[in-house]
Amino acid sequence: MNEEPIQLVEWVARIREEIARVIIDAEEVVDLALATILCGQHALIEGVPGVGKTLLVRTLARVVGVEFGRIQFTPDLMPADITGTNIFNFQTNSFTLVPGPIFTTFLLADEINRAPAKTQSALLQAMQEREVTIERTTYRLSPHFTVFATQNPVEFEGTYPLPEAQKDRFLLKIPMNAPDREGELQLALRTLGPNAPEAMLGRGEVRALLDADQLQRLKDAMSGLTVRDDLVAYAVDIVRATRESDEVLFGAGPRATQALILAARAAAVLDGRDYVTPDDVRRMAPPVLCHRLVLRPEYEVEGTDSAEVIRAILDRVPVPR
Repeated sequence: MNEEPIQLVEWVARIREEIARVIIDAEEVVDLALATILCGQHALIEGVPGVGKTLLVRTLARVVGVEFGRIQFTPDLMPADITGTNIFNFQTNSFTLVPGPIFTTFLLADEINRAPAKTQSALLQAMQEREVTIERTTYRLSPHFTVFATQNPVEFEGTYPLPEAQKDRFLLKIPMNAPDREGELQLALRTLGPNAPEAMLGRGEVRALLDADQLQRLKDAMSGLTVRDDLVAYAVDIVRATRESDEVLFGAGPRATQALILAARAAAVLDGRDYVTPDDVRRMAPPVLCHRLVLRPEYEVEGTDSAEVIRAILDRVPVPR
């Protein structure tokens, strides 16, 4: 390994260890969240209430040393409630910007599908360009601005499905389930003592291991990882196969190909390597592609889901040697 990836792998290991002090029995979830951060992208977290989605993002923000903000999406939320607005200041006889909660670094968009499309669209410019335009004036956000949006997969009354264009801007979807029995037992026992996860975070016992400059250096070090041309072609073939599948009405686009390559590179780092293997591409294909596919109604009625379609595609597409 060359020097930069060794440093990168060591830092990632330390970050995982610190997060594990709070987030119990969720190694894969933490890895997907870290992959999102290392790639400089955004993630959609899907899980029922009470599985620790907010706690996960708060802990990530604390450990990597960035600002955390939260927006609770509701049907009456307006775009200006997210971006902010200009208020007339009688003392200065001018308008003053009152920034909204989007002016942060790690933004938790809680239950994003509770707000209508007009409000959801207030995030699009920020997610794509890390900028916010308010009354014809454009403001820059943090270069590390990251949206972690949550949605409940079982309660759909009063919700608004995310537009396909917005879902495509999420690097991956993180399914967050309840821990197994042993993990839930450990959580219950810790709740009775001083080491309850929320209490540890509230007391500031979780260390900030990075600052903004160090986080940028870790992201820059990602470019030092080797990705063979045949693995790039493998990722292209997987994504293109989603557009040719009989079960799929609309497959993943070119942005999904970019996302899969970036995510596979992050998977290699999380596995302690400075080179990408076919297994990295296969590991990241479901979280990168699942939320981007629109299945044909007749297959949805039969119970087919996106994960099943992607597994079948991975079985069909030849793996490079």
